[in-house]
Amino acid sequence: MAQQLGRKQKKILCTLGMLAVVLAVAWGYTYSKNSGSDQNGKVGTESANEKGSSAEDTTTQEATEKERVIVEDTDYDSIDNTLYGWWFKRNDNHEVSGCQDDFDITEYQAYYRVPVSEKKMYITFDCGYENGYTADILDVLKEEGVPAAFFVTQTFIRDNVELTKRMKEEGHLVCNHTVTHPSMPSKSVKEQQEELLTCETYMKEATGYEMDLFFRPPRGEYSKRTLQVAKDLGYTTIFWSMAYLDYDVNNQPTSEHVIEHFTKYYHPGAIPLIHNVSQANHDALKTVLQNLKKEGYTFGTLYDLLQ
Repeated sequence: MAQQLGRKQKKILCTLGMLAVVLAVAWGYTYSKNSGSDQNGKVGTESANEKGSSAEDTTTQEATEKERVIVEDTDYDSIDNTLYGWWFKRNDNHEVSGCQDDFDITEYQAYYRVPVSEKKMYITFDCGYENGYTADILDVLKEEGVPAAFFVTQTFIRDNVELTKRMKEEGHLVCNHTVTHPSMPSKSVKEQQEELLTCETYMKEATGYEMDLFFRPPRGEYSKRTLQVAKDLGYTTIFWSMAYLDYDVNNQPTSEHVIEHFTKYYHPGAIPLIHNVSQANHDALKTVLQNLKKEGYTFGTLYDLLQ
């Protein structure tokens, strides 16, 4: 572990590898182990590596990254573990969506929109498994010069190493969606930490790239305690301000519905939740991005939250 710099915090510099070893011993984890839930996913066609990106220059991202701090002595038993399911209220006047307001999630370094007033959107995808569309999605993002954040499970990384590498190589963020996609409030603190750290370590070992320290709670289920656990590991939790039923591959909306949804509900700082397994999203994405550009929108990365 890194040298202790305070009573409550330790800065992690070059010791993530050591932490991975500890987890490997605890879980009996090895790189070759077929770990993680397969979620009945399909393995899609993997794209060849392509250097260079049409997305935003990564130097801005690097400049806004903060030195990671892990908090180790939080009394989690004293933090409420009541389960909440994320919800938001749509606004068709292109104003900020309403949302769950039982407590202020920003106190736990969690956000559902980026607090900007200009016409800027933050595209995010959830990737539990591959359904044959992600390579095409990356093609469209590259053609349109739009950066995105991909929240991936360990299963997705395991089955799609080259696609995951391509995401990073083309300037996108690859973020944490856990190992097994559980409801985090149902897990112990240790299990929550393992879900995040094991996925993160696997990303590094399988692809050679570091995971971007943003976390999306599986199923949108969370508690004050789970948000604190993620924060204490150095993660920023990301919810969403736009979404629609797109994750059921057997009950897909039309591509026209997706286009109309974005046209009706876009707003400054929006974080749309988009599932990579959706054919409707695949078919609509290029038109959605082009329509938003016509409305004067640009596209940012979640690192804007850390500035």
